[in-house]
Amino acid sequence: MGPAALGAAGTGPAAAANPGDAGGTAAGNGLGGIAADDGSATTASSGDDGSGVGSGGTGVSTADATGVGAVDGAGSIIVNGLRYDTRTAVGQVEDAPAGLQLGMSVKVIGPVNADYTQGIARRVESAADIRGPVTSLEPAQGRFVILGTTVTTDEATVWADAAGLAAIPAGRTLQVWGLPAAPGVLRATRVEQRDPSAAVILTGTVQNLDTIRRSFSLGGLVVDYGAAVLSGSPDGRPLANGTLVRVRGTAAAPGGLVATLVQWWYPLPTADGVQAQFSGIVTDFASPGSLRVLGFPVDASAAQVNGGPPGALGNGVKVEVGGVLAGGVLRATKLKIRHVPGTGGPASFDLIGAVGAFRSPADFRVKGQPVDASGADVQFVNGTAANLGNGVRVSIHGTRVLNGVLMAASVRFE
Repeated sequence: MGPAALGAAGTGPAAAANPGDAGGTAAGNGLGGIAADDGSATTASSGDDGSGVGSGGTGVSTADATGVGAVDGAGSIIVNGLRYDTRTAVGQVEDAPAGLQLGMSVKVIGPVNADYTQGIARRVESAADIRGPVTSLEPAQGRFVILGTTVTTDEATVWADAAGLAAIPAGRTLQVWGLPAAPGVLRATRVEQRDPSAAVILTGTVQNLDTIRRSFSLGGLVVDYGAAVLSGSPDGRPLANGTLVRVRGTAAAPGGLVATLVQWWYPLPTADGVQAQFSGIVTDFASPGSLRVLGFPVDASAAQVNGGPPGALGNGVKVEVGGVLAGGVLRATKLKIRHVPGTGGPASFDLIGAVGAFRSPADFRVKGQPVDASGADVQFVNGTAANLGNGVRVSIHGTRVLNGVLMAASVRFE
């Protein structure tokens, strides 16, 4: 585990309360996986590499910002299109022995630049959001049910060891990373198959809170938290209806879960003037100036909108937002539409680094991530497939991850 891995204290995931669930971490800084430093990061914390990223001026600010979303690239890691240098980062990756991988939900704390393209990660936290047996499958609709919660998928869902939802058998135990949407709904960003004996995990919005009986509902499940450890409350606030939480425990009976640990789910800051950027599903939409993402109030009335027409905004739309907190509201300056129900949207994964484990254009790795660049429609820039080989520096862009392999759409030789 990393030298300053986050545990039960503070706001990070409290793996120490459930050591059997944590799954461990990898590599020296406690991140591992695609975030492991291979010397290829270009956003140096010293700001002396000519990248324009430093500790002030027009580069990265000195103040910490908070980012929440899914990992959509490596170099060192990319979250919501924002590339973080992780060489000095500490943190903890739970439920993933191999460390950070594409599609995992994550919280990153560290300074970023004004247009939310580059930053320096000081702390990184990640943990799985749902783990349990599939009780209902609807491949045509792109959704399934685990522990009373409906899990939806889209073009950006990473399938770690399957070709898609149609390849998942009913009753299979899955581990899912995702973004909470409306109560009882979670948008999957990464899906892995797991052993049926694995302890259960459930993430969602607290409803029907009963502080006397010490119970609440998550989706269609009643959670008994009478013997649970409560962890990560920002500013010491108590559990309340509407709180996003991650619960670890045991399924005691149909429709019920006995919690051993209740964590606030990647809590966002509330202090005025703090920068934040996060992705999620729009809920409680009244207008661009009044909506919620991850349950957090957002005013996007003055935001620069891309990825789709502003008129496409509404409940169920997947977005990335960035801005500054004021009066408990994120005043967004940037909003990107990532998925519109019934219409779809762009999925994007990027890898920046040296080719390794090269066997063929259909089988190599970048930052440890398997890549297939053998498709007939792959675009090569500054070279051809014949130039691929171990040690060659490339930028890979793709739009799908199936069976754990990024299907490259373009390869640029650096």
